[in-house]
Amino acid sequence: MTETGATLAAAVQRADVLVEALPFIKQFAGQIVVVKLGGSAIDAGSARSVLQDVVLLRLVGMRPVIVHGGGPEISAWQARLGLETKFINGMRVTDEATMELARMVLTGKVGPELVAGIHALGGSAIGLSGEDGPIIWTTPHGSDGDAELGYVGVVDHVDAEPILSVVEAGRIPVIASLGLGRDGHSYNIN
Repeated sequence: MTETGATLAAAVQRADVLVEALPFIKQFAGQIVVVKLGGSAIDAGSARSVLQDVVLLRLVGMRPVIVHGGGPEISAWQARLGLETKFINGMRVTDEATMELARMVLTGKVGPELVAGIHALGGSAIGLSGEDGPIIWTTPHGSDGDAELGYVGVVDHVDAEPILSVVEAGRIPVIASLGLGRDGHSYNIN
């Protein structure tokens, strides 16, 4: 197939996908759509594809919000710094040093990279953390008797106002999965 033929075939395929998506676009136009972008998807190189989809959602009238993780990146930094990586039932044990590292990785590296990726694709985004506002209030996971996890939080309440103000400004909120406890401490949200 020639280069022109391949380009035409790709354009037809994209058009077919959009026609198939039209009922969903109509149904969800104006709606907030929360997209969880896990650290494993980011690590596997899927982030660009997801960000393209999120920018498209915004362009067709939906109001996407991204909540992101960064587990593999946190683990890589733990290894670089000689910190032990430990999981219990799939949840990262988060001591004081790990919490500090998680905050730095999620809000200083992963979040800004996602925001930059959205801007590179023609979208507009603002990076936030669940601690900002605070947007995400958490209860310590250990409050149910599992204190071994340390500073791991369970979402207790979400204050949508800061998120909605970003959405209403026409931007895509990119929120790091951290929260604030009523005790004033930051918590990692698995």
